[in-house]
Amino acid sequence: MAGILDFAPAIVLLPFVSFLVALAVGDRLPEGGAYAGIAATAGSLVLSIATVLTVAGGQTYQATVYTWAEGLEAVDLTFGVLIDPLSAMMLLIVTLIAFLVHVFSLGYMNDEGETGLPRYYAGLGLFTASMLGFVVADNLLMAFMFFELVGLCSYLLIGFHFREPGPPSAAKKAFLVTRFGDYFFLVGVVAVFATFGTAAFAGSESFPALAEAALNGEASVTTFGFAPQTWFTIVGLLVLGGVIGKSAQFPLHTWLPDAMEGPTPVSALIHAATMVAAGVYLVARMYGFYAISPTALAIIAFIGGFTALFAATMGVVKREIKQVLAYSTISQYGYMMLGLGGGGYVAATFHLMTHAFFKALLFLGAGSVIIAMHHNENMWDMGGLKDKMPVTYYTFLAGSLALAGIFPFAGFWSKDEVLYETLIHGLGGSPLLFGAYAMGLLAVFFTGFYTFRMVFLTFHGNPRTQTAEDPHGVRWNVKGPLVVLGVLATVAGAVNMVPIEKLLGIGGIDFLHQWLDGSFEGLTAHHYADLIPYSSSYIGSEATTVAVGAALSLGLALAGSGLAYLLYNVPEPVRHTDELGRIKTVLYNNYYQDEYQVWLANGVTRPVASAANKFDGGIVDGVVNGVSSVSLFTGGRVRRIQTGVVSNYAALLTLGLTALLLAFGVLGGWFV
Repeated sequence: MAGILDFAPAIVLLPFVSFLVALAVGDRLPEGGAYAGIAATAGSLVLSIATVLTVAGGQTYQATVYTWAEGLEAVDLTFGVLIDPLSAMMLLIVTLIAFLVHVFSLGYMNDEGETGLPRYYAGLGLFTASMLGFVVADNLLMAFMFFELVGLCSYLLIGFHFREPGPPSAAKKAFLVTRFGDYFFLVGVVAVFATFGTAAFAGSESFPALAEAALNGEASVTTFGFAPQTWFTIVGLLVLGGVIGKSAQFPLHTWLPDAMEGPTPVSALIHAATMVAAGVYLVARMYGFYAISPTALAIIAFIGGFTALFAATMGVVKREIKQVLAYSTISQYGYMMLGLGGGGYVAATFHLMTHAFFKALLFLGAGSVIIAMHHNENMWDMGGLKDKMPVTYYTFLAGSLALAGIFPFAGFWSKDEVLYETLIHGLGGSPLLFGAYAMGLLAVFFTGFYTFRMVFLTFHGNPRTQTAEDPHGVRWNVKGPLVVLGVLATVAGAVNMVPIEKLLGIGGIDFLHQWLDGSFEGLTAHHYADLIPYSSSYIGSEATTVAVGAALSLGLALAGSGLAYLLYNVPEPVRHTDELGRIKTVLYNNYYQDEYQVWLANGVTRPVASAANKFDGGIVDGVVNGVSSVSLFTGGRVRRIQTGVVSNYAALLTLGLTALLLAFGVLGGWFV
């Protein structure tokens, strides 16, 4: 009898079938094929729950589904499925969020009289299937292919309202910026194959295991003249290029705020469970490879810490509710990268999970507000919605408390563990880690401030427009997903209460650590921790370090939230950010990153490309064309001899014979 894990491919295939159904006959189905998508994602969710329960019983699964090329210099290219605790957890997250987004879309898209709904639900189905295929991929090449398919789906969905000027531009920007990072990823995939002859994630012959064995002198791999440690770092950083693009880390973050041009449910799916999550998940999936390179880890941590702070500062001045959440996403994925680079594999994975819940909640809550405000997203036109939309308000508040990292909501536990892991490794390791920790800690204050500035401007005070006085009502299919996610944003932190365990010495409450230790050999949390080559140290003791770190983090979160309370929880809030003057202008214009990238393209890339084109046309092509001109000229002259007239050929033969006789006569005279 087949086990439940044998049906794992169906988790991917069901949303793909819904894509085909919506594409083919969606215009003839109720609600544009919405119910086909809901049924498919519900089926995938049920199978994912069964998969999680099976993995909890100690089972794992790896199988090759299809071989599409073999015998290529001993390299086989395959599609395979890898089910372990990490992928099982991610399957549950993706299918749950996708299911709730499909349900929410009934209230957001269908009730607003949108056209093109079959195209919308087809896009959601393909997007979900692509991310699920990425999650279960058992090798890097397969992961790359689904990684690219996720990017294509984001392009299609961000540009859903293609008849308007903004969405197509935003879609192209997302596609091009992430493609730039993916070029490095592709080179990294080729480098992995060239180095190890395999791209498998798991097993004794996987590329992370071979890299570890090579450093221990137990295996020989191709490093192209570099020291193994150096070459592995280069390969890891190449793959990291794709991660930086997809997970919107500095400097390839500029596409994500523009992606708000897409429908709000799409934003929830992109930010919480699919495209932006893909980069962080990839680093976690191949963490055994990154863990052997202290340099790569330090760079990952520094990029994450800087991005967390950099994006948080921009969030404090935004006017539109979705723009605040967009910069929040960039910042929070920075925390995940900080955790991964800081040696906190479990902490980063934990924050990936909690963020999926509270960020999906906040985006869907913003969608509910946008429905009520007749698609006006400007928070300064809102106010007073608390009593008119109680379900939206209290669930949104739960998500905001989780985002700000306020005890005891989910974000507090995961964010605090990220900072704790980075601190202890920074104290005893690379100064880059400690600098990254400091930036991540400072970002906590800005996070608390922009989060509750958003809450108070949207829901508190007096209504500032007529629309806010009489908002549009929302249906059950909007409220239902909010309630589910609100509960998760409140209680999900209980799966890994590490600060309590460290402070009180209570064992057995770090469930996520135990969960991620039930994987294949070489993919466990303990194995990754053993690979980190720098030692931990503490401020006095481990408990003291936990207490100091948690107190600093929570204190800064409360300080930022308190400042927002003082400035914006008033009947008629003032635009205090205008008092920042030029600083506000710089922040509102996103540090002029878009302008810088345009200048880089027009001022540097285009002139360099033009000069290269001139060199190619004038020198390279000139030499080639010159040689060909000589050949053509000579051939043209010789061709004239071929007239087809016999008398001419006889004359030429006679002249040739005469020339030879004269030549031999002259030469003979010389030799005599």
